[in-house]
Amino acid sequence: MYKDPEIYFVVTIGVVLGLLLVGFIVTILFLYQRSRHRQEKEMVKSRYDQEMLRSQLEIQEQTFKNISQELHDNIGQMLSVVKLTLAALSIEKDSPSYSLAQNAQEVLNKAIADLSNLTKSLHTDRITEVGLTDSIKYELAAIKNAGLMGVNFSVKGNEFQFTEQKAIFLFRIFQEFLHNTLKHAGASEISVSLVYGDDDTFVLNMRDNGVGFDLSAKKLSGSSSKGVGLKNLFNRAELIGADMQMESTPGLGTSIVIQLPPQL
Repeated sequence: MYKDPEIYFVVTIGVVLGLLLVGFIVTILFLYQRSRHRQEKEMVKSRYDQEMLRSQLEIQEQTFKNISQELHDNIGQMLSVVKLTLAALSIEKDSPSYSLAQNAQEVLNKAIADLSNLTKSLHTDRITEVGLTDSIKYELAAIKNAGLMGVNFSVKGNEFQFTEQKAIFLFRIFQEFLHNTLKHAGASEISVSLVYGDDDTFVLNMRDNGVGFDLSAKKLSGSSSKGVGLKNLFNRAELIGADMQMESTPGLGTSIVIQLPPQL
């Protein structure tokens, strides 16, 4: 008779423990499913954001291309007509207008050269045709020849071809850094190195000796032009699967290192 209560107690405890175990397992499964669902939603949102950003950048590149073509076909043609007209003028050297005509000719030649440089920088086809190395070299040579700052440029390894998107995005990252250096840094020198690894890795290293800035403050200040520019740099790097490291300290200049894994 005394065993019945014991059996009842043991059975009751077993049932309670079983229910607790089932409840625990159900709770764990529920939390896991909810976490997995949240991760899937975040992944979908991340892919959507990346596709939106990719589309925006592609539209931007197409706009650059269209502007470049319009400048070349219309403005460039008009400047060439003006140059021919000016050259056809018959002005005696002792005439007061002669020096004015010569100055106008020089200004016009510079305007045509600057327009040509601008259209080449904007046009994406040129980047893919001549390659990343020559495109960067051309931009830096223009800066050096204009006397804007000193330039150090080096290339290591054997150059290989990138996909069109990677070449364009890498070049735009370089252009953004160059633009910021010229506009904000007050630098006297810029250094750029390209390293093509034997294992198809790639490193783009850029630095200036300018005034530098507080990087953490600029990252938080996404509303400023420089904050937006930094965001664009990181976005472009992320879209091509590159790792981007940036360092800047007030008074010590700015450096950016872009590392691209082996090309697939």
